[in-house]
Amino acid sequence: MNDPRDADPVEPAPPEHEAAELEGAELEGADDSPVGLEVEVDVGAVAHGGHCVARHEGRVLFVRHALPGERVVARVTEGAPGDSYWRADAVRVLTASPDRVEPPCPWARPGLCGGCDWQHAALPAQRALKAAVVTEQLSRLAGLDVAVEVEAVEGPGTDAHAGLGWRTRVQYAVGDDARAGLRQHRSRTVVDIDWCRIAHPRVRELGVPGLRWPHLGAAEVIAPAAGEDRLLLLTPHASSGRRTPRPPALPAPASVAVRTDEGVERVSGRTWVAEDVELPGGPRTFRVTGSGFWQVHPGAARTLSAAALEAAAPAPGETAVDLYAGVGLFAAALAQAVGEDGHVVAVEADARATADARRNLRDLAAVRIVTARVDRALAGAGLGLQRADVVVLDPPRTGAKKDVVARIAALAPRVVVYVACDPAALARDVATFARHGYVLDGVRAFDLFPQTQHVECVARLVPAGA
Repeated sequence: MNDPRDADPVEPAPPEHEAAELEGAELEGADDSPVGLEVEVDVGAVAHGGHCVARHEGRVLFVRHALPGERVVARVTEGAPGDSYWRADAVRVLTASPDRVEPPCPWARPGLCGGCDWQHAALPAQRALKAAVVTEQLSRLAGLDVAVEVEAVEGPGTDAHAGLGWRTRVQYAVGDDARAGLRQHRSRTVVDIDWCRIAHPRVRELGVPGLRWPHLGAAEVIAPAAGEDRLLLLTPHASSGRRTPRPPALPAPASVAVRTDEGVERVSGRTWVAEDVELPGGPRTFRVTGSGFWQVHPGAARTLSAAALEAAAPAPGETAVDLYAGVGLFAAALAQAVGEDGHVVAVEADARATADARRNLRDLAAVRIVTARVDRALAGAGLGLQRADVVVLDPPRTGAKKDVVARIAALAPRVVVYVACDPAALARDVATFARHGYVLDGVRAFDLFPQTQHVECVARLVPAGA
């Protein structure tokens, strides 16, 4: 859980089969650009990336704000005449799906905020769409026929039945007018909003969109659902020089810090928050500095740690490895399970995260923390292990990739538990594990990002024939 990018689905990553370089770009060139063209299309299956597939005159359209089975008027938003696919928004619905609902947020519409992909779908339909994406990716990239159900997750302070009020970390972009808002889909344009409907109430209490933020590029609110602490993390604008930005008067208490090239600089209060989690072996509190990665749904840490331990079933005295360990969530749960006679090696590249992990896990003698890139730790003597009983990994959105997978398999664990925020990366790595003798033995999926395309999976892999 170490990649801060994974904590923020406000700007969804493009599907793996699409060109990332289109991010934020504006089309230039010929007068016959299709951008702005409106066409009637029948909407087909959901695709990875928060849109559905349609076709117009033989060309694929990736259409946002649509649902499978609908007929819509789609307006092209990106593409060139020679491209094999275009992007589009459904701007009028001619035949609606029975799963369509009125989006609860006025900004979750074409041309406005790009953070929520599925507000126009009922929550059960959203989960079905995500399940279809996970199933399709495992089929297409790993050759597996796996039935997946996306499970709802509740959390303190959220409106779970509406899929609102769950996001405990929100990064607002600051526009040229010094107002904070959220970005358009695949754009640097900042949309002025009143308030974010998926933001947790403790985030909303700071009223960031209603204030002015001169000399800033971004303002991030980090507000654990439980407890009193809250952090406002400021990112200076590139033009602000060495000036330390000061926030406006806030309507609710919060610590304030500034993100710098060297790390996090305190302005007032403290530079970290405390996250309380009920682990399977008992409650613990985790210190997370600045924008260090932590799941943004209040129920995520408890849900994922329980699912990982259920899949791994670590026994007292066993040796476990936690890769991409972040501030130590899974390492703590594993240490509780293997006990004083067991061993846990936690590997994390970010030095600030491992500093937090050492503080968080200082009472667990079974844990050894290694500050290193996972691939390098596995390739050298960083682990200090020839084998392991259990490996848990929670890589960034790009996945573990083939070299890391090969070295995990070389440890000959009896079980590998893979926590994934991107189903395509998971499917690719599952296929690689199969080439090293490990097969998928089950996968659970959790709706930790309601109203968006994102889904979290916990996959169990075991040696073939086990």
